[in-house]
This record gives sequence, structure tokens and C-alpha cells, in this order.
Amino acid sequence: MKDKTIDYILRATWQAISRMYNEEAAKYGATMATGFALLSIDKEKGIPSTALGPKMGMEATSLTRTLKTMEEKGLIIKKKNPEDGRGVLIYLTEFGKEKRELSKNTVIQFNDTIKKHVSEEKWENFIEVAETINKLIQDKEIFNSSENVAKNNAMNSKNKS
Repeated sequence: MKDKTIDYILRATWQAISRMYNEEAAKYGATMATGFALLSIDKEKGIPSTALGPKMGMEATSLTRTLKTMEEKGLIIKKKNPEDGRGVLIYLTEFGKEKRELSKNTVIQFNDTIKKHVSEEKWENFIEVAETINKLIQDKEIFNSSENVAKNNAMNSKNKS
């Protein structure tokens, strides 16, 4: 994997993880998105529907479809938000709480297995690299930094010659 780019490695790894979680979830008639939603909804307080999408990094249309399926399966219930009549709060049902525990245990098993095969130092390095990537992206330092803008301007000028 030495010649592969960071984004290729991350994408290929995420696709493998996603496929693994979906295969596991399918055994219980669910999907990875359902499991992730179950884990993102507070067991006791629920969550406003408008906060769930951003928390999961999911688009509204995909989230709507996932929530509809979850409601049909009896995993969640929706209630009007008493503080904002236009909003909806999403709560786990007892069945949803059971499935949430199953999802939680699946994620813990995955993490524990990885940690058994990776040294503590490598694990900490992995976390540090991931956090650095996230920070550089959040701070818009990849494509918008003055250094990169200058480099791109120089390349564009050279290409026009």
C-alpha cells in the first residue's frame, strides 16, 4: 500500500468496514445506517430530527428513508417537539434500545479486535493522523492555504505559457 494515496486508503478501508457492518446488520434485518442511527439517538432524551443528520453526516433524503424504515420496524417513535411545534423529536422504543445495545456491542467488538492486532503506539499514531487530517480539512488548509493558492497560481501561469 506504499504507493497508494491517503484518500484511496481511507476510502477502500471505509468501504470494507461499511460492507462488513452491512453484512453483520443484515443478519438482523438491518443496515449499517440503522445501527449508526440507533447509536446516535440518546437512549433517554431522544434527539431532534434536525440534529440527527449532521451528527451522522447523512443527507436529509437518506436519513428520511432510514428513519421511515426504523419507524416501520418499531425501533423509533417520533413526537412533536414541545419547545418548537415545527420540529420533531425522535425516541428509541424498548425494541430500539435492545437493538441499540446489539449495535453498540458490534462496534465494540470491531474496535477490540483491531486493538488486539495493533500496538498501542500504532493506534495512537493512527488517531493522531486522522485528527490531523480532520483539522486540516476543517481549517480549510488543504486547498485554501496561502501556500497552496500561490502554488496553484504559479502552476496556472506556467500552464498558460
